[in-house]
Amino acid sequence: MRPRSLYGLCDDRRWDAERKDLRHAASRRDESTDTGRAWVLGGKEMIETEFAIVGAGPAGLSAAFEAGRAGTRTLMIDENQAPGGQLFKQIHKFFGSKEHWAGTRGIDIGKKLLEETEKAGVNVMLDTVVWGIFDDGKTLAIKHQGSVGRVHAQKVLLATGASENALSFPGWTLPGVLGAGAAQTLVNLHRVLPGTKVLMVGSGNVGLIVAYQLLQAGAKVVAVVEALPEIGGYGVHASKIRRMGVPILVRHTIKEVSGDKKVERATITQIDDQWGPILGTEREFDVDTICIAVGLHPLAELAWIAGCEFDYIAELGGHVPFHNKNMETTVAGLYVAGDAAGIGEATAAMEEGRLVGVDVARCLGYLSDQEAESLMGEVRSRIESIRSGPFGEMLRQAKNKLMERGNECKSHFLKQAF
Repeated sequence: MRPRSLYGLCDDRRWDAERKDLRHAASRRDESTDTGRAWVLGGKEMIETEFAIVGAGPAGLSAAFEAGRAGTRTLMIDENQAPGGQLFKQIHKFFGSKEHWAGTRGIDIGKKLLEETEKAGVNVMLDTVVWGIFDDGKTLAIKHQGSVGRVHAQKVLLATGASENALSFPGWTLPGVLGAGAAQTLVNLHRVLPGTKVLMVGSGNVGLIVAYQLLQAGAKVVAVVEALPEIGGYGVHASKIRRMGVPILVRHTIKEVSGDKKVERATITQIDDQWGPILGTEREFDVDTICIAVGLHPLAELAWIAGCEFDYIAELGGHVPFHNKNMETTVAGLYVAGDAAGIGEATAAMEEGRLVGVDVARCLGYLSDQEAESLMGEVRSRIESIRSGPFGEMLRQAKNKLMERGNECKSHFLKQAF
């Protein structure tokens, strides 16, 4: 049974009603548009739109709003049954300034963005997988409830987010080992507790926040282990779980997991400056769940398929598509934003999405150059503010590195666009 009330946010009936409202709000427009009729015909028709967005998370929703309110015919596609992406898993309050949603929970930000996109006349296609991209990035191959079809657009945004990094060790395939993001989805979206005794591996913001949310949901977090010599996430998140009695062990890693067909024990060890285990420092915990929070990497497969040029930048999560200051890739008319363009904060993802939406509206003639530059100037100013702190500085430098390397690329597009 799910708890009647979790974190004091909502009971079962309210939560179920809200999820139904989200799905209904996102699908209402499909019932009276060509998009909806195409699926009645079994997906055999080509769906035509001006702007297609893959991913209805923070970046996708923000791009849809900016393009839609300018008058662009916009279609947003997502594989999930409800839009919002990561925002609806984030029950914690955001930090920063008021313009960056400080003091607002991610779930409430998601609701606000959904309201804005609905008012802007954006069409949304849910429970739909985009499995291919063709014709120089202008045609998407999709599958919806067993039917396949195509979407053709003049401009396309890939806002596909990120995937969790894996970590291998003896016993890592046992049931009970899962990503911290997966645990967050189970708890915050499905109201399912993945386990009762948890070891968290990784002390970045994801690891610290999910550890706290697991504690709120009734689990015991026996420890957070971190291979680096210092905590990777914000001090405020670390302090919250420390006050609840959770030790954060730096220069430690997981050595092995054991159990009879499931996780029952975990062994950790201290590591030296060469990342090797220090004999005699092993500690064993009785646990039923191991959460892995060792970073994310961009989900950019569609950009690879489309022929975009990439670079490897570790600070951005790995292989990242080259893009210009308006988030357009080396394939003309194809954009990336959010974690698909480099791992970062949700606030930055929303601003990158807004940049794309404004640029698309300008390119399609819905905004003048002057109007677009004014709006994009405001967005870039907010992005600079987000990336001005000690944590944001690293991302700012990484993005600059991507731009600089793009300048050196011999591609004709990059010579023109950067």
